[in-house]
Amino acid sequence: MRTLQTLLREPSPALRSHGLRTGAALVDETHDGVVVGYLLPVAGDGVHVAELAVNPEYRREGRATRLLERLLARADGRVTLLVAADNDAARRLYESLGFRPTARRPGFYDDGTDAILLARESAEGGGTA
Repeated sequence: MRTLQTLLREPSPALRSHGLRTGAALVDETHDGVVVGYLLPVAGDGVHVAELAVNPEYRREGRATRLLERLLARADGRVTLLVAADNDAARRLYESLGFRPTARRPGFYDDGTDAILLARESAEGGGTA
């Protein structure tokens, strides 16, 4: 997961450690057990997807979709995430899963890129993430 986290715009090693320690992290593996994707949810008022990363060699195989679907299946209430405004591929993925833009955060990322807050109501979940 450490290597995958370097793919993110603003990774948080402390968050990764917390997710692993608490068992909150969701991972996607190859058939031989190599972690090629992960999702770190943070519970609060609903659930926030703090980090989601997939190894570029394994993208476009439905791995991010499966990670998000696993989270949505067990989440109660609202699920939110932030996406860089210029990340069209990720926005299409999230919107295909029912996430809708709710706010724009100008200059959110250290490089000055805006972030879009997306949210989805999850009424069918079996508990909190």
